[in-house]
Amino acid sequence: MIKKKIENKKLQEHLASLPEDAREVFILQNGQVRLTAISATTLINQMRANFELGLLETYVLGQAYLAGGLLSATVKGNDRIQLNIECGGPIGGISIEAWACGAVRGYLKHNPIPLTKPLESLDLNELYGPGFLSIAKVLEKNKTPFTGQIMMQYGSLAKDLALYYQQSEQTPSLFSLSIQFDKEGQVIGSGALFLQSLPQCNEGVLEQLEKKSETLSSIGAFLAEGKSIKEYVETEFADFDVKHLARQGLGFSCPCDRKQYARYLKQLEAQDKSEILSEGPFPLELNCLNCNTTYEFEKEELESLFS
Repeated sequence: MIKKKIENKKLQEHLASLPEDAREVFILQNGQVRLTAISATTLINQMRANFELGLLETYVLGQAYLAGGLLSATVKGNDRIQLNIECGGPIGGISIEAWACGAVRGYLKHNPIPLTKPLESLDLNELYGPGFLSIAKVLEKNKTPFTGQIMMQYGSLAKDLALYYQQSEQTPSLFSLSIQFDKEGQVIGSGALFLQSLPQCNEGVLEQLEKKSETLSSIGAFLAEGKSIKEYVETEFADFDVKHLARQGLGFSCPCDRKQYARYLKQLEAQDKSEILSEGPFPLELNCLNCNTTYEFEKEELESLFS
């Protein structure tokens, strides 16, 4: 993967002043609720730079990256989570992959998102349209992923994720996905929460947390001030006996590299190789969907690879 440079100098300075992106895990109310929280301002900005996204596309794909960062806490070791959305609206679909180590990658099916009229709000229901949301756990020791799927009902990723956990895992959950833009349309703060009830969780605790969720301050705005996501949780949930369990770094990362694409080219059929060499164009460009990195191969290098 090749990370493209974030060009805006003011934004560069702002990102450098923030704590590093991270995933933090807590328990509340003496182990009745698990809370995963992430700060991901640099991650979202790097995603935007690599895919050269507009504001709307940054908001839509950014929310899915935040969801991936949260869901990565549900697997361990070299296991990973795949979040996929297939929908009939202008968004078309989203594919996200996140590893337990905190690496997140993925793409929008339509970039830019085709609009027939200017947006009046950031309500994404019409942009998603009818669709399905699926989550797969890809475990290193299992050949077949564990996959669940629901029909989207809200056109809101946070609400539809909560619906997924309620229907597929019978676990009351709550998601909050936050991206804070400044007046120039730059992302200056971004983070998210995932609350999940644990066995023996008291219904009264869930009711209190639901009420609390309605009055939570903006995660993105809080992080934009240079504070940490750990501070946010300890401040907002101070009345819920917060205990910190674990911390993990988080970042936009893709395991693709030039050698991987060279191996792919070497394995092509002889006829395909001949057509490439005779018809071009040169340099030959191969693009990774998941991180938008382009790898170039000149004719001389291809002749050497194919021989």
